[in-house]
Amino acid sequence: MIDLHYWTTPNGHKITIALEELGVEYRIVPVNISAGEQFRPEFLRISPNNRIPAIVDHDPRMGGDPLSVFESGAILEYLADKTGRLLPSETRARFETLQWLYWQMAGLGPMAGQNHHFTHYAPERIAYATERYQKETGRLYRVLDERLRDREYITDTFSIADIACYPWMRMHARQAQDLADFPQVHRWLDSMSRRPAVVSAYRIAETINTTPTVTESAREHLFGQQTPRRAGGYA
Repeated sequence: MIDLHYWTTPNGHKITIALEELGVEYRIVPVNISAGEQFRPEFLRISPNNRIPAIVDHDPRMGGDPLSVFESGAILEYLADKTGRLLPSETRARFETLQWLYWQMAGLGPMAGQNHHFTHYAPERIAYATERYQKETGRLYRVLDERLRDREYITDTFSIADIACYPWMRMHARQAQDLADFPQVHRWLDSMSRRPAVVSAYRIAETINTTPTVTESAREHLFGQQTPRRAGGYA
């Protein structure tokens, strides 16, 4: 059994999609980040960066005590290694997949996230920042559009790279990106959206966060410069 500490964000959706694809038994532990639950000591013990998602695997492959993992990319890699699926074992294919996973983690996610913030949540409109992040998001869409020109998935087979990228690019309209400019991304998104695991993951999300709004109180928890309280390791 895996405990998934989760909220309905793109990074959270990555893990529910992966778990649904893999058929791994799991239990969702909601962490309402708009209410500041990511700062609770019990959560910080498994995710010291006070960010979701995080998992606790109560039956790790190597045996022994429960194993906690934070950071969505690391969780995807861990789940793939645990099950032997969604990440090739052959060296060249494995690192081709990991390159695109890290591309999402280091580029697409942070740039699209800043795009969301300055386009929708910043208390004042900063034209330079909005334009900067919308353009960089568009550049990354073009990179993936070119990558998908001659392939169904980001690598030779469906993988954790596709799972990592999909929840962020599903939000293309909020990122001011017109899919008419990215026909291969458009085709890939349509295909991904029909996967049963993706459909299930977003249905689950609808039952967890029934009022996805950002109040003034939520802004303080989400965007305030809070320092996590000291936390030890998983106990």
